[in-house]
Amino acid sequence: MILGNVVTADGGQTVDIKIEGDKIDTISLLAINADDQLSLYFEDSIIFPGLINSHDHLDFNLFPQLGNQIYNNYTEWGANIHRGFKKEIAAVLNVPRHLRILWGIYKNLLCGVTTVVNHGERLNIDNALLNIFEEKQDLHSASFEKLWKLKLNNPLKRKLPVVIHTGEGSDKLASREIDELISWNKFGRPLVGIHAVAMSKQQAPYFKALVWCPQSNFYLLNKTADIHKLKPFADILFGTDSTLTGSWNIWDHINMARNTGMLSDQELYQSLNKTAAKTWNMNTGEVIAGKYADMVIAKASSGNDYNDAFFATRPAHIQMVIHRGNIRLFDQALFVTLAGSLKGKSFSLIKLDGAYKYVEGNIGELMTSIQSYLPGVVFPVTFIQHQII
Repeated sequence: MILGNVVTADGGQTVDIKIEGDKIDTISLLAINADDQLSLYFEDSIIFPGLINSHDHLDFNLFPQLGNQIYNNYTEWGANIHRGFKKEIAAVLNVPRHLRILWGIYKNLLCGVTTVVNHGERLNIDNALLNIFEEKQDLHSASFEKLWKLKLNNPLKRKLPVVIHTGEGSDKLASREIDELISWNKFGRPLVGIHAVAMSKQQAPYFKALVWCPQSNFYLLNKTADIHKLKPFADILFGTDSTLTGSWNIWDHINMARNTGMLSDQELYQSLNKTAAKTWNMNTGEVIAGKYADMVIAKASSGNDYNDAFFATRPAHIQMVIHRGNIRLFDQALFVTLAGSLKGKSFSLIKLDGAYKYVEGNIGELMTSIQSYLPGVVFPVTFIQHQII
């Protein structure tokens, strides 16, 4: 497959890209000979690596945002919602977990995410529509993970990074929790801290990376981590958390982060691709030869340069999502060109913010199944039809 006349979002170069199998084969400033391969030509479109969402709970994305005040820490929030929102929580948990997980995958895919670092039990999903990274040890937090000190010091897992919510609060308890985690990391295991709102620059060097989830933080705590002070000491990755505390649309989260000014545009961009891929040791995160063909092509807003065009992206602007060389989502305008190469594959036509997209699989059947358990659920897309192309 050849992608022609696309502008790189991190450099502004107009290039042609050849994909062979699941990897990027060639990137050229000159036109690449199609050689009877599928060749797609784009106008006014940027290309960037598929987004890496470094923190999500895939099975928690049918929840509405829950909470009715500003909290001091996550334990206070947890206690509050389990007292005040019992019916809402029970209604969502009534939906079978495999359906909730599949919706969480679609939530990410619709936004151009091709890798999710899911936090929780291993899912072991075959043939997922995106990459679910699980080569790590997840601990929820010091307060909610039973026997976390023993699990942290499990000698059989000492080579795996430990991913844990830490410092998710604005009070002394949240800060002390970070100190306790550091002091109990007896094997010096690589720590990836999620949220880190209470973290100081003295604590940050003990972490391999921090996952910044600003929308979730502001919703719960009206405060987020001092990322501009922490970034010299640990790699900064980006996450959404679930819809319990934020929008389904990762682009809302990205632009909230940009508006804080705590990361440069390049740092924020790379927190979603190159830096995340380095932390998780994945062969993706860059549009260069030899990397997995995980890429997004999006229509550039008129008048925006390549950098602003990236941050102006919304799901409706996405022309194509490619995961491991497979087309997972594409704009309706590309149907005639793509139909021959996708023959026999299952796709659903949906309407999203006034734009029509095809997404792999039967999302309509999924939505109907979920609604049978959760009648009041509101989806961000309208299902039109499913077809075998």
